[in-house]
Amino acid sequence: MINMVVFDMAGTVVNEQNVVYKTLQKALNNGGIPVTLEQVLADGAGKEKKAAIMDIADKYAPGQTPEAIDNMFAYFLDELDKAYADLDVIPIDGAEAVFETLIENGIWVVLNTGYNRETAEKLVGKLGWVKEEHFDELVTASDVPNARPHPDMILRAMELFEMSDATEVLKIGDSNIDIEEGKNAGCGITVGITTGAQTRDQLAMASPDYIIDSLLDLPGLLGLEKEISQE
Repeated sequence: MINMVVFDMAGTVVNEQNVVYKTLQKALNNGGIPVTLEQVLADGAGKEKKAAIMDIADKYAPGQTPEAIDNMFAYFLDELDKAYADLDVIPIDGAEAVFETLIENGIWVVLNTGYNRETAEKLVGKLGWVKEEHFDELVTASDVPNARPHPDMILRAMELFEMSDATEVLKIGDSNIDIEEGKNAGCGITVGITTGAQTRDQLAMASPDYIIDSLLDLPGLLGLEKEISQE
């Protein structure tokens, strides 16, 4: 029985027009690494953002100094703040209705993200989402020792709700690293969703239990028969 659903944020429940990955691309390009957005999405999606910069740089321009990585990350954070100042952030279609359905059925709704807490809280604030009203908890990469694909964020969420059995947790995300995170935590169900960073074929490489094209399909996977309308 699933008692908690852990949702990735950007691309899964939040439509922020890929601004994070576009800004990552900009930071890498500014640092002299000529990667495309498609390459950034393929190699950086779902990761803690400094780790994403390190991994992408190592793949396409190995030998970067720690100072160069730090400079690209600092540039990324500064540019992301500027981008978020004017960005129109909206929920992915059906997100709030799905949250409501899960909560009504006694299932904890947890948001987790490769963002740091400051960025994640800004994003939640732009959406007008309120803890204990729209969702139950938020866990970010900066809250734990190890970011994805390590299971620390999911294990932290379980700890907060005094859960000991990871098979009672469903993890859903738009990147294969989300799926790997769920599997590493021992989640009972892992779900990929095609609304964000990666394609169905890319998600399938991580072998999730299900791949869906809409959040509105999620309650049906849990046998929740109440119909919900797209908002």
